[in-house]
Amino acid sequence: MSTIEQETETEETTDESAEPTVESPGERRRAEKQERAQAREDQRVDEEIDHSEETITLKVFRYDPEVEGKEEPRFDDFTVPFHKGMTVLDALIYSRDHYDSSLTFRHSCRQAVCGSDALFINGRQRLACKTQIADLDAGTIRIEPLPHQEVVKDLVVDMEHFYDQMEAVEPYFDADELPDDELEEQRQDRENREKIKMSTRCIWCGACMSSCNIAAGDNEYLGPAAINKAYRFAMDEREGEQRKQERLRIIEQEHGVWRCQTQFSCTEVCPKDIPLTEHIQELKREAVKNNLKFW
Repeated sequence: MSTIEQETETEETTDESAEPTVESPGERRRAEKQERAQAREDQRVDEEIDHSEETITLKVFRYDPEVEGKEEPRFDDFTVPFHKGMTVLDALIYSRDHYDSSLTFRHSCRQAVCGSDALFINGRQRLACKTQIADLDAGTIRIEPLPHQEVVKDLVVDMEHFYDQMEAVEPYFDADELPDDELEEQRQDRENREKIKMSTRCIWCGACMSSCNIAAGDNEYLGPAAINKAYRFAMDEREGEQRKQERLRIIEQEHGVWRCQTQFSCTEVCPKDIPLTEHIQELKREAVKNNLKFW
């Protein structure tokens, strides 16, 4: 038997042995309902755009290392009908659907919650779904991937390093270190909740990391997003003093809080208005106080 016949027989055997996924009637109805709602929304956007008398031009960064002739970075122009309330994400979707289906970018919720569509728009880190074209006050809008990140394709960057930095600060509660041995509900008073509230709004979009000049030159720097996440847990009184000291030791390392030069660039671009620089400075003060305990 030839190798091709053997592979074919193996594939057929695998297919026959695989159990089909059974979708319940309820799940199917919910999926169909979501599809219809999305179709209506897409139709509404298309109709509004098609009836528009104004147009804007998108100058979009393009790059595809896997396609011959597209390996070199370039910019493509797309003329898009404009309507009031239109976002940069709306314009990108229109360009993809009407001009070039290979145009690649990330998006999901369209409500500035998922953080997946952070881009470099007219020289500034922004969320495409949150950025109103009318607010840009420009006939031509330049759209690029986030700076200081490896570009995978078009506007998509590799976020693995960003996620690794977030994971490095251990952004989770350690049940073994909670004060109550019986693991009962850990209540948080209102004052402490207000203290950490803004730090919990992070959506992991990477805009702050991309804007940071220190992160651009130091690939090992934890970055404002990761340090903010460390702040969120270090300042939470429910976790206990011992765990707080451990977190402070993580961010005190050579590429931690002391690398921040207080330029406020991360705070300026944060789509959730988190006072990132203030949180970093407060952790510096906490680190100093923690070290003074042992002197």
